[in-house]
This record gives sequence, C-alpha cells and structure tokens, in this order.
Amino acid sequence: MYEEQSNIVLLKEIAELLNEGTEIFPMLQKALEKFLAGTAFETGWIFFINADGKPRLVTQANLPETLAYKGCYYLEHGECWCVSRYRNQKLKKASNIMACQRIDNAIAAQVGEHADITHHATVPLQSGDERFGLLNVASPKTVRFSDEQLALLESVAFQMGSAIKRIGLTKQAQEVALAQERNRLARDLHDSVNQLLFSVTLTARAGVEMTEQPIVKETFKEIQTLTQDALTEMRALIWQLRPKGLETGLMDAIKAYAEVLGLTLHISVTGVLQFPSRIEETLFRIAQEALNNVRKHAGITAATLYLTVTATDVLLVIRDEGRGFTFDASAQLLSMGLQSIRDRAKEMGGSADWVSAIGEGTELLVRLPY
Repeated sequence: MYEEQSNIVLLKEIAELLNEGTEIFPMLQKALEKFLAGTAFETGWIFFINADGKPRLVTQANLPETLAYKGCYYLEHGECWCVSRYRNQKLKKASNIMACQRIDNAIAAQVGEHADITHHATVPLQSGDERFGLLNVASPKTVRFSDEQLALLESVAFQMGSAIKRIGLTKQAQEVALAQERNRLARDLHDSVNQLLFSVTLTARAGVEMTEQPIVKETFKEIQTLTQDALTEMRALIWQLRPKGLETGLMDAIKAYAEVLGLTLHISVTGVLQFPSRIEETLFRIAQEALNNVRKHAGITAATLYLTVTATDVLLVIRDEGRGFTFDASAQLLSMGLQSIRDRAKEMGGSADWVSAIGEGTELLVRLPY
C-alpha cells in the first residue's frame, strides 16, 4: 500500500512538472530525472523518432560510462529491437527488452564501466494516435522488470506524451500568430513607408530635372540615391517579415530574395530537397541574413550558394569573394547578424561556422540534422 501511495505522489509531482514546462527538451530532462530519483530505475534516455524512423537521442540521465562514452556514441549509433519494433508499429505499451544491441556494442567495446546495465525496458511516447519516440530505462543487474514497474513506466510515458503534444500545439498557435503579425507589419510597411519612400524618390528625380543650379542638383541626386537605398532595405525587410516564394521551393525563394538585394546568386544543389518545413524555414532565414551581410559588407554583388542533402543532415554553404573580415571562432561573435545565424542553427540542433580573412572573401558553413 505504501509503495502504491508513493507512486501516486511521484506521478502527481511529475504531472505538475510537465504541466509547467514550456520547452520540450528541458521539460523531459527534469521529468526523467524526477522519475529515476523516485523509482528503482537508475538510468534512462529518450529517443525522438521522425517519420522516416530515424531515432535522435534528445535527453538522458545517469548513464554508465559505456553508454555516456564520447557523447553517447553507442546510443546514437547502430540498431536495436525497441526502435525496430517502434518503426513496425508493434510496440504499443511498456515492454521488457530481451537484449539491446546498443548496450551490447558499448559493453563489447570496453570503453568504461557498464555498472551492470545490460538490459532495459522501453515504452512509446505518444498522445492519441500521434507518436513521438521512446522512453528507455534500466537498472543494474536487472534483466526483467515487474508488471508493476512497467505499469508505472507506462503512466509516466503517457504524461510525457501528453505534455509533448500540448507544447507542440502551443508552439503551432504561436507560430500562426507570429506569421499573422509579420504579414500585418509587412502589409503596413508596404502600404505606408514603402510608398512614401517611392514618392520621395520621384520628387528628388523631378528636382534634379527642374533645377539648373549644380549644388541643388547634386543635393537632389544625393537624396534620390539615399532614398533608393532605403527602398531596397525596406523591400528586404518586407521579405524577411513575409517571405514570398517558399511555396514554390526553397531555392526559388532564396534566389528571389537575392534579386531584391541586387545580388547575383549562383546556386548548386546536391541531393533531394525533402526535409521538414521547420528546417526549410531555418535555411531560408539563415540564407537571408548571410546575403544581407554580403550586400552590406562584402563590397561585391555576387555570391555562390551550395546546398548538399544527405540521409542525415543538410549542409548549406554561402561563399563570396568580397573584402572578408577577421573571424576568431573562439571569441565572441562580431555582430547580431552572425549571432542570429548561429542561434538559428543551434535551435535546430545544428552548427554554423565561418571561414574568412581580410581580402580573401567569406565562407559560411551551416549543418542541420533532420
């Protein structure tokens, strides 16, 4: 009876923690740690599994040396029964695992102590018909877990799945609201500021033609040039708020944006452009910022974009032959633009790096997993 009451308290505490969470991965980390601290399970890890059946380790706790080795190498690589059963729609509830190839490979590699962790239990993370991945837990010297332990594991997995669904729906609503606000701002800028700048350009052009005084003529020409530059900036800003063209393809959208900036962009693509919309949006926003930097700082009007898609990730390279700059990868980033690129890549679990030197151009390298 005491154990049953203790489990009810634990589930209540985990539910409260999950209900307070607004970011999926930190929330799952805290919930997993809480679950392990309140049960006989000692270690655990969570895989998210995409539509193609590819698992991604998103959180873990209290791993033995063998499984933690080199950034959880043996958990990240290889095949295993639980993922295979998940892919085949045969894993419906919490189950014991007879053997785990990932754990076996880690132990066989002799890269550290395995703390008597040889088997694990597994349970799918889902909400209704929507599936997200797997929760795996293990204990030392344990080959099979009791029905009571599996029932408790299933209850926690249900809570986690519901929380993942809740946060996903919240983020979708936020993204819709953000898109609507971007569209409104873009519309307002186009209808007001953009039109005013265009009118100033026309007025300045008329002033150039109407006066014969050299000083006044040069002043009107300067106003016309500055206003034209402001128009270009405004159109680029409107594009950033409401990108037109993504519906016809990522490359078309990037190339159209380059044209708005007055840049000639050469594009080379390797692989099939089939990845989630969030990855596509991130690549587009990163390319926007990179092309803005080329226009403002490189001192040239041409750049080259390379996009390589593999089975596991996408590599974006944008290269220019402009004036370049001194970049120290270990130092704080030089501008908000560069920081924005790195932040966007990191948010997707990827990376962004630069190779540049004065007079030798600049190369941006972005890698995103999907």
